[in-house]
Amino acid sequence: MTRFRDTLPSSARIFEARLQVQWADVDVAGIMYFAAYSRFAEYAEMQLFAELGFPYESVFGQYEFWLPRVRVEAEYHAPALMSDWIRMRTHIERVGASSIRWKTVCFNERTGEAGAAISFIVAAIDSATHKSRPLPEPIRSALIACV
Repeated sequence: MTRFRDTLPSSARIFEARLQVQWADVDVAGIMYFAAYSRFAEYAEMQLFAELGFPYESVFGQYEFWLPRVRVEAEYHAPALMSDWIRMRTHIERVGASSIRWKTVCFNERTGEAGAAISFIVAAIDSATHKSRPLPEPIRSALIACV
């Protein structure tokens, strides 16, 4: 594991969410399984979009698009244990015409340490044709305002 180095730009808008590590998130030693961090980061993603006014339960149907992952990068720094609370801090790094890059850092509230940092790049596609398309303008504008 590598030591976490925070590279958060001082002007970036931060979105926060938190979840508790559950039995399903840990291995036999009671340590949070590395892949569980992706689920936590996806929860933080849902909260980010909801806070911007685009809840996932309605936004994809309303704008007829999806945001599949085209790249995921993860760095793991420190373990979390069952019942630890994880605070996810997410910020938008880049918004293109049809893609978004954001980073979520998962901090263990018990230790204060970053357990993982996960970056996602997603690309907008039309939900009917599955072809690339521009981000819906209201969503793109809201995301750009966060950079």
